[in-house]
Amino acid sequence: MRQRQLNPDTITRMRRTLILLVFLGLATTFLLGQAGRPTQLQFIFTSDPHYGLTRSFRGETNVSAHVVNAVMVAQMNMLASETFPADGGLRASQPVGAIDFVVEGGDIANRAEAAEIPIQASSKSWAEFKTDYIDELTLQDSMGKRSPVYVVPGNHDASNAVGYYKPMVTLDKTSLIEIFNLMMKPRVPKTPDTFDYVRDRMLVSHDLGGIHFVFITLWPDSRVRTWLETDLERLSGSTPVFIFAHVFPDGDPKHFRNPNGKHDINPEDQYENLLDDTFTDVASQQKGWEDFVRDHPNITAYFHGHSNWNQFYDWTGPNHTVVLHSFRVDSPMKGKFSNPDESKLSFQIATVDKALRTMTVREVLWNADAQHPEKGSAWGASTTVALFQR
Repeated sequence: MRQRQLNPDTITRMRRTLILLVFLGLATTFLLGQAGRPTQLQFIFTSDPHYGLTRSFRGETNVSAHVVNAVMVAQMNMLASETFPADGGLRASQPVGAIDFVVEGGDIANRAEAAEIPIQASSKSWAEFKTDYIDELTLQDSMGKRSPVYVVPGNHDASNAVGYYKPMVTLDKTSLIEIFNLMMKPRVPKTPDTFDYVRDRMLVSHDLGGIHFVFITLWPDSRVRTWLETDLERLSGSTPVFIFAHVFPDGDPKHFRNPNGKHDINPEDQYENLLDDTFTDVASQQKGWEDFVRDHPNITAYFHGHSNWNQFYDWTGPNHTVVLHSFRVDSPMKGKFSNPDESKLSFQIATVDKALRTMTVREVLWNADAQHPEKGSAWGASTTVALFQR
């Protein structure tokens, strides 16, 4: 049978038609995907695991941080199948569902001060943290992928690298370096020989679900604010910005650079030289951050550890010119209230609705019934805040 030969013009038209159909198919798939995307995202926030410490826990004494944190992570893994309380917040009375990421607020390692019972090395603390939070965490994000873990350094991690005004057993940069490598992803990972605390500060941001998430080292001093100024330039003024730091918005005076003598770390002055700014007075240090927040009104939320208890509050600055929604989180090892009463051990889960520009943050009491842990978590305090420009 003779085969019909197509002329070149016909072949060209067929190719164009095929290309058009493929393009329309891809465009349709994209638009349907956009329409089907959830308007909400969720993340868990915890802080201050302090590997190397021990505490009383579930009827036992001197239980290691490795054990306590592993139990908390196991409770996090169960959270997705639980139901939110009927508290009037976002997703109230609905299944918790996907967790898009987890944030650890620092102090992975405890400071290795010389003591009757020496604190374990930072390298061991990081290895235990990695096992508990990175290897054993099984949560999934809204796309069905494993939820990433983000970490900011704490003052204990930093002091293990640069020293402290009390005698130290040893200096060990491991947790600080590993946080830097995890978050900054340098082309050549930092090592103890190449990492320099003054030069290598962990400062990074991620965009997700219409929110700009910023992760900084310790507190927004002048160096962080200079970096932030550039980081925020590319954003629309209507994009909500969330800050994750270790230290509360007021800042901790002892973390600043020593204003005296040789400006060194010494037992008389008791400054820790963890920030770039030299200490002057509390109000002046806080005013720099207050002025920055006032000039960038889309900075609407600030999450931190360091104090070791759960609190939802608004930071207004020393001159009360801003309203920054702030979220202080508990520690599994050093909780101000949860250390004497382990039923108050908690972490936070935040639900953000980008369409409504609203966020609900809830306290998860992960050890509310220590005698019957199989009952799962209970719900503590909650708050719902607007993410509009102030």
